[in-house]
Amino acid sequence: MSISNRPVWMGRPSLLTKAAKGFAVAVIVAMMVFPMWVVVATSLADTEDVVANGGYVVWPQRWSFTTYERLFSTGMVPRALAVSLGVTLVGTALSLFVTIGLAYALSRPQVFGGRPVLLMVLFTFLFPSGMIPLYLIVKGTGLINTFGALFLPGLLSAFNLIVMRGFFQSVPADLIEAARIDGAGELRVLLRIVLPLSKAVIAVIGLFYAVGYWNNFFNAILYLDDPAKYPVATLLRYFLNAGVSVNAAESEASAVVAPQSVQMAVVVLATIPILVVYPFVQRFFVKGVLTGAVKA
Repeated sequence: MSISNRPVWMGRPSLLTKAAKGFAVAVIVAMMVFPMWVVVATSLADTEDVVANGGYVVWPQRWSFTTYERLFSTGMVPRALAVSLGVTLVGTALSLFVTIGLAYALSRPQVFGGRPVLLMVLFTFLFPSGMIPLYLIVKGTGLINTFGALFLPGLLSAFNLIVMRGFFQSVPADLIEAARIDGAGELRVLLRIVLPLSKAVIAVIGLFYAVGYWNNFFNAILYLDDPAKYPVATLLRYFLNAGVSVNAAESEASAVVAPQSVQMAVVVLATIPILVVYPFVQRFFVKGVLTGAVKA
């Protein structure tokens, strides 16, 4: 094929095209980074800077960690962070355990009752339960005002199950058959053959579950009566919607902290864990999702 007959997407872009693409990328990055920078700057700004700039600061004249010191001194935010961390770790581990087990069983062609169970899962995916029936189930099982109510109602995601099942179906059947000829049972096949080949999809599904548990604030509002058990996402909603200042939580007299700084500081603390974890699983993201979605 001659250069003149190449399709547009195979041609070498001109200098103007490269510049336009670079400018577009720079604009998109700025649109993503600037709001986050305002959040960080406001959380680190002195109260006078926050008031002088109308509540939000782009570049503080006086940097201050007073807001973070006050948040950690009250004990509310550390406790909420500990709750969110525990719920995320336990919930993600249990969700992966259930999802991997059920997805592997449904990926086997001769498993007994596999098709009815798959249809039931797809039905819940298309027609999810409402809030009231789910609340009645949680109440009937005695999970009200317990930490289990924060992760057990959403322990299994139908979407994640379908993705992981599709990935397991893409594992070469000859490889599994060779392991069975060598005397390996289903559990050994899963642990020694399938799971080592499925690191990408497990990392992606684990990230989906972890982000969901970390950001979930509604379950705590529905099922918890004790604010001391609130995760950080619910506490963040409490600060943002009620406009509550951390000054009201302390009896000792000290410098007043602007409510906007408190809100932005909680946003930063709630965002950092996900930002730390994501780079380690980002390289698995595209591979895991696309490979698992090829065959469903």
